Amino acid sequence: MSDSIRTAIAAADGGEPLAELRRLAALRGELARAEAAQVRRARADGYSWVAIAGALGVTRQAVHKKYGRK
Repeated sequence: MSDSIRTAIAAADGGEPLAELRRLAALRGELARAEAAQVRRARADGYSWVAIAGALGVTRQAVHKKYGRK
């Protein structure tokens, strides 16, 4: 787990619960956008769905379903 994620989790322990939930939801959105951008970069650089799935710790089918062209 990265230091920034640990920091975000630790910070969530002390604040008002609803405010912290909103903050964590925003972080989750940022993380999802960053992941999608890296998947696009990997595909543009010629990486296979299998390689990308391995890096994300999911199956090829799962990553293709989430990020493949619709």
